[in-house]
Amino acid sequence: MEESRIRRIVVSGGPGAGKTTLWRTLSELHSERIVAVPEVATLLFSHVFPQVQNELERRAVQSAIFAVQRNLELMYEARLGPGQVLLCDRGVPDGGGYWPAGPEDFFRSMSTDWQVELSRYDAVLFMESAAVGGLCIAAGNPTRMEDLATASALDSCLRSVWQPHPRFLHIAHELDFAAKLERGCAAAEALLLG
Repeated sequence: MEESRIRRIVVSGGPGAGKTTLWRTLSELHSERIVAVPEVATLLFSHVFPQVQNELERRAVQSAIFAVQRNLELMYEARLGPGQVLLCDRGVPDGGGYWPAGPEDFFRSMSTDWQVELSRYDAVLFMESAAVGGLCIAAGNPTRMEDLATASALDSCLRSVWQPHPRFLHIAHELDFAAKLERGCAAAEALLLG
């Protein structure tokens, strides 16, 4: 695989998976190589949208996240220098995992195609939620409202959205988060070094 072929990597996964920690760690370790795109959902829930209370609101929020994520990635991509890579904390297809009627309806509602959106990314680092193992996810993100069962179900939905990607790398949950983070870093570094 040629180094220049990897231009956009997404870090995804369910709530409480350690996505942002991995994203931040990689951004710091490889600051000369990585252009880091922040998570749109957290930004919008922190500063714009209240917490979702029904399906209509979920559709409105996911539609907004879709548009902002897509355009934010385009802006950051325009700033890429030679040999640099976009590292996205979540990606456009994530909305399919949160959409009330499922991913196919999400992509159709956004006037796009599932495969087209997956192909925007050269690789997917999928961090499995600690909730899948029944581990606490309360710390870290003040906008997170999911209980363990909801977070685990979302993890499964998000995994089904991303798993068809040809370069889907699954980083399973475990008790030792430092070991999980190390595995995520090693997977990303293998992609970066090609």
